[in-house]
Amino acid sequence: MNKKLQEDLNELENIIQNANHINANKQLELIQKIAETGEEGQEILINILIERKNIKINELKLLDGILFEILNKTQLETIRKKMEQHFQYGLINLQHPLNLEYQPLQTLLISQKFQEADKLTQSQLCKLAGLTENHRQWLYFTDIANLPIQDLEIIDILWRIYSRGKFGFSIQRKIWLSYNGNWEKLWNKIGWKKQGVLCRYPNEFIWHINAPIGHLPLFNQLRGTQVLVALFKHIAWNQKIYS
Repeated sequence: MNKKLQEDLNELENIIQNANHINANKQLELIQKIAETGEEGQEILINILIERKNIKINELKLLDGILFEILNKTQLETIRKKMEQHFQYGLINLQHPLNLEYQPLQTLLISQKFQEADKLTQSQLCKLAGLTENHRQWLYFTDIANLPIQDLEIIDILWRIYSRGKFGFSIQRKIWLSYNGNWEKLWNKIGWKKQGVLCRYPNEFIWHINAPIGHLPLFNQLRGTQVLVALFKHIAWNQKIYS
């Protein structure tokens, strides 16, 4: 192993120990650098990911998502086989009981098909709230309390883990709280408003990883803020993983 790769691995070890305090761009840059060294570097990266495979869902870190994203793009056959063997469906095991099937959402987010993932998320939220296809396909603030905690957590974790920690309802909530509930500041920060005008769906929204932090998933903000207030105050965010 050359000296430079060893130095990068030492830095990666520091990131593993302190992942919550190191920004996504720095993590992404280092992991890409190690992956670009070829098979030796990628073998080390995938072994790290495999070692973390059986940790609890709520212990997944931004680092896990970045490792998965980089390794999932590899052209090396040996690495691809390991990815298929250990992560055939993605990072998250969705076999435990939930109210809906979330593998389709995980698959879309792995591929960064964010517009399709957003549509599916809205549909899933309506189903969780007890709305059928013959009902309206948007939520009232009174529907939010009907969203099961575990399902809402899973949807949010899937969005966060496959977006380098940029997207998810909990991300939007964190920004909202940092602005003391100021909606105008939130809309501008997450890119839902441009020059004071709410963006029009779908063409004025950004459907790729370089969108502003908190830009996705969308919510029916055009119907007022009551629904988002209810969402941001949902009991799910009082759980340990969000505290």
